Amino acid sequence: MDRFNYHHLLYFWTVAREGSIARAAESLQLASPTVHAQIRALETSLGQKLLVRRGRKLVLTDAGRVVLGYADEIFSLGRELVTAVRQERSDRTMRFHVGVVDSVPKLVARELLRPALALRPAVHLVAREGKLDALVSDLAAHRLDMVLADHSYSAPSSIRIFHHRLGECGVTFLAEPGLAAKLRKGFPKSLHGAPALLPADNTAMRGSLESWFEAVGIRPETVAEFDDSALLKVFGSAGHGFFAAPSIGIDELAKAYGVSVVGTTEDCRERFFAISAERRLKHAAVVAISRTARSDLFRPVE
Repeated sequence: MDRFNYHHLLYFWTVAREGSIARAAESLQLASPTVHAQIRALETSLGQKLLVRRGRKLVLTDAGRVVLGYADEIFSLGRELVTAVRQERSDRTMRFHVGVVDSVPKLVARELLRPALALRPAVHLVAREGKLDALVSDLAAHRLDMVLADHSYSAPSSIRIFHHRLGECGVTFLAEPGLAAKLRKGFPKSLHGAPALLPADNTAMRGSLESWFEAVGIRPETVAEFDDSALLKVFGSAGHGFFAAPSIGIDELAKAYGVSVVGTTEDCRERFFAISAERRLKHAAVVAISRTARSDLFRPVE
């Protein structure tokens, strides 16, 4: 079978639901012989009898029950498709599917995504966390509307994506209050030889930190490295070393983890991007995120 005729499947599905060709023909506004002929065509294409007559009734064969199960799913999905495309505001909100690269700090992601939740009509946010490669693949396949990242991505030629710079900020160093008080004196030279909790070496933050450490002539003692930024902060709150975070929502971060600020630098920069499959931003939520990030969240670099 090279092509499947869904009209034939619809006629069969209607007959199976109505229980007779006559009632199905009335529902479809067709002549009974036409419906009968279409079902015979479907049976011929599948090579199986789907309906047999027993007395005055039509009953499903084993193959007919299998086909009916698939038909129920197919036409149910069809109804969902129409509803999704129309985005009927009366009973559903606009969905916004966003991928968040796992190296983006959670507080920063929340602040960047917050404008989407303030839109009216309301937006239903569906956020997925993962590696940049996998998220960009989903973006290219239109399973995501946007990817939030802390570094740019060189996509293969088969994938068409566009980077929209949201902004950049400095970095703040934090530690358990006792350690923070000790390291605060003489910052940043005080970080030389101090216990450090660092992000994994394949992250943008790690690269920025190492470049800054070299520029100011310090070499901390690396105690541990983490893929998960939240786990890194938990270890920091327990006093195992100092750690760095983008200078956004620092007061809230310090309160949440019970840590104190050691010092801040604007010379070590963290950058954030919205990655989309379109050169021009069109999705209302992406537009709101970009506009708010540039105007309110990040201070322009002089």
